[in-house]
This record gives sequence, structure tokens and C-alpha cells, in this order.
Amino acid sequence: METVSGVTKEIIINATPQETRVGLLENKVLAELYIEHVKDRRVAGNIYKGRVVRVLPGMQAAFVDVGLEKAAFLYVSDVYQESNGYDDLVDEDDGVAGAFRPSGGDAPIEGLLQEGQEILVQVSKEPLGRKGARITQHVSLPGRHVVYLPQVTHVGVSRRITDETERERLRSLVERVRGDDPGGAIVRTAAEGCTEEEIAPEIEFLARLWADISAKAARARAPSMVHCELDISFRAIRDLYTPDVRRIVVDSPEEYRKILEFVETYVPEARTAVEHYDRPGPIFGFYDIEIEISKALERKVWLKSGGYIVIERTEALTAIDVNTGSYVGKRNLEDTILKTNLEAAREIAYQLRLRNVGGIIIIDFIDMEIEENRKKVFEAFAAELERDRAKTNLLQISSLGLVEMTRKRVHEDLGRTLCEPCPYCEGKGYLRSRATVAYSIFREIRRRRGQFSEQTVVVEAHPDVVHFLYEEERPGLEGLENDLGRRIVLKSKSSMHQEDFRVIGS
Repeated sequence: METVSGVTKEIIINATPQETRVGLLENKVLAELYIEHVKDRRVAGNIYKGRVVRVLPGMQAAFVDVGLEKAAFLYVSDVYQESNGYDDLVDEDDGVAGAFRPSGGDAPIEGLLQEGQEILVQVSKEPLGRKGARITQHVSLPGRHVVYLPQVTHVGVSRRITDETERERLRSLVERVRGDDPGGAIVRTAAEGCTEEEIAPEIEFLARLWADISAKAARARAPSMVHCELDISFRAIRDLYTPDVRRIVVDSPEEYRKILEFVETYVPEARTAVEHYDRPGPIFGFYDIEIEISKALERKVWLKSGGYIVIERTEALTAIDVNTGSYVGKRNLEDTILKTNLEAAREIAYQLRLRNVGGIIIIDFIDMEIEENRKKVFEAFAAELERDRAKTNLLQISSLGLVEMTRKRVHEDLGRTLCEPCPYCEGKGYLRSRATVAYSIFREIRRRRGQFSEQTVVVEAHPDVVHFLYEEERPGLEGLENDLGRRIVLKSKSSMHQEDFRVIGS
């Protein structure tokens, strides 16, 4: 199937009672993955009636109880003020809450909010780690073609629509359609080429939805949810479907019926693309998605040339290192490095998107002597990032081969979604060696030598440490027994952590 972009896309949906997984394939390769567990559905986009529990003048922010596990965080810039201007709309095509930011309205937060006050807010950023959700009073309601902004009058157009004539046509169309409605809108990329008959019903529906939300909020008690964002299957179709999508395949019969109803109402052009997967094997296995998920959780990613990249996630940032590995090239070292870096640039952009890595990212490309080669790698990396729907900010490659960048963090990355810290190493990623633990045992016995009342000293430790003491340190063990004048008995305890041990003898 030939497409305008040259990329054929497929949306694959695996729905079970416990979780729903959505994979976006580009030319049959997994490009994006979204996972939602039923027990902890995402909250971004939800609208709550909350209660201010604490105002922080020093931070110009407030904590608001919206009924979630942790209090939500509200910056003063996200507090609705009548004096706000909205000439600084963020007309990005993200379709989530917080789609615009105000200008003006410089009153301090202590003059706008008081503890105990009830306010209507929308979650703009998911809770991440130990942080609570970020919220805003500037509500936005995303639809297929427009994001409805009930509190503003401005009409913006997605930056991804670059043709000025089309931008002006869409802006005029929306302004004409909304009539006396005081709400504003951001026209999304999916609206390019759309007619008034396609956009008008959507704006009317979103305006009615806002009226219903406002009425419900007036009756509700804080804290409580007054509007729930669409679940992951519907959001994926709303946000990912384009004319380049050849099929939408779903394995659950019930979810298939729901999606058909949804597309007939909101995305009628996608009706013929929806298919029910009824093969005997799992859907993610058939489309080779499962194996790609496994690879995306690995620390090391191999390149076709024999080089590899290493992705290290820390609390503050993500560091990525590029190595030539077994690749030795055919001409000279500089050519080998250039080819490896170019291949790594493509893979890193792909991995950032697939793993949904957000925040600060530092990439250590292999050092290149020639300035022109550094430029080639940077331009190749920047070009690959253009396919990413998340906003990125990229700095020029340094003389050391380092690239600093940021990628918008919308929700947890794949590693944090699918994994948890190892209880054995407690998230460090490494353990004290058997030798280190063994020598700690020796030191502990010597420290307590005057406290032993029994003729036998018992040491309980992990089997690997006990084996090391018997096989590698038997002379040292015998020497310590002679020095103490006591017998040392080693006992294996498979239930013990490798770094733990007990010395019993008094």
C-alpha cells in the first residue's frame, strides 16, 4: 500500500481483563508501545473537583487533594485568572491537558488560592515515581480533529500543518463553526484537508461535553472526579490514526465491537481498517511485538554492524553510550566510527520513542576527529527525531562527541511500566562480590574474638559465599581458626541475600 509519507502503519491492540497493550507498527516494525493496566489506569486528561490543602508562597505553587494517592501539584502559571491573556498558546499536536499556557496574570498564588478552597482542575502530567500528578485549571478537551479550549477564545493550528493557506483555511473554518460559542480551539494535524461537515459536529459535541462537566462539577463534592479521559484503545485510535494506517487489528471480540462503535461515531473513515484478530496464536506474537518488547527492556542494544549502544537510566537523567564493539570497518578508523555513529543515531532515536524515555538525555557518541563527520551524525539524529510525536530539544554535538537533549515526559517510560527495582540488589544493579562478603566475615569474626564463649563459631551465609570460603579461602579460614583457637562452621542459607551473613558464637 503506497502512502504519502512512504510509511505504512498498523495499530495492533491486545486487550485482556487485566491490561490493554497498543503497538504502532511502521513498515511492520514496532515504533511505539502503550500499556494500560486496569488496576492503575492513567489519569492524565481526567478532570477533578479538588480541595487546596496547602499553598506554598515560596514555590508559587499549591498542593491539591483530588482523590488520588498523592496530592496533586499546581503551579501559579496553571491557576486560572481572569486577567490572563492567551496569545501564547502552545499549538502542539499532543492533544492532552495543558495544551496551552497563559500570558499575563502575574498575581501571587497566595492571592489566588486559600487552603480549603474547592477548584476544578485537570491532570496535565501523570504521577511519576514519588511525585504526585501535575494539574492545571486551564482545561482542554481533545477530539479527533480539534482540542476544545472552553476558557479561551483563541483558535490555533498545529505546527505540524505547515502550509500557510491550509492553516488559514482551518482557522477561519473553526472560527465560523463555533459561532457564538465562547470557547477556543487548537486544530490538530488530523484536521488537514477536513471539511466543515467533519469538524462542526465535533466542536458541537465537545462544547456539550464541557457543559455537562461544568454542571456535574457544580453538584460534586471535593475531592471527586467529574470527567474521565478515554481508555487507551480509544485514545490510540483518536491520536494515532492517519490515512497512512492500513489496519487496526484487535484480538478481543468485546473490544472489537466497542472500537467499531467508536470509529463510526468519531473516526468514520477508519471503519474499513478495523479488523478482528481470530488466529490461534497471541496477537503480539504473530506481529513479532513480544520479542521487540523484550529487547526494549535490555540495557545493551546491538547494531547490525556489530557495534552497540548502552542505555543507562538514572534518577536525574538517561545516559546512552555508543561503542564500536566487534565492528572494525574496511577502510580506516574514522570511517568505522562515522558508520557506527550514524547507525547508532538511528537506533537511539528509535529506542527513545519505543521506550518512551523522557527528561534529560545525554548521548556519548564515539569521538570523531573531523568536524564534517560530527555534523553528519548530528543532522542524521535530528532527522530521525522528526518522526517522534513527543517534543524534543536538541543541542549541537560537542567536541567530545556528547549530545544533550530533552524529550517531553508524558507518562512513565517502558522500563518503569513493566519492571520494578530488583529486591536482591535493591535497584543498584550490582552486588558486593563473594570475596568482599567473605572478607567482611573474617573482619567481623576478628572484631568479636573476645566475645565468643563457645568453642564453635557458626557462620550463616548465602551458598555462593560459603562455597567461595570452602574452595577459594580455605587456607585463610584454617588460619583464622588457629588464630582464634576455635572451630568455624559454615552453614548455607539459600534464603539469605548474598551480601548478608550472621556470625553466631556467643
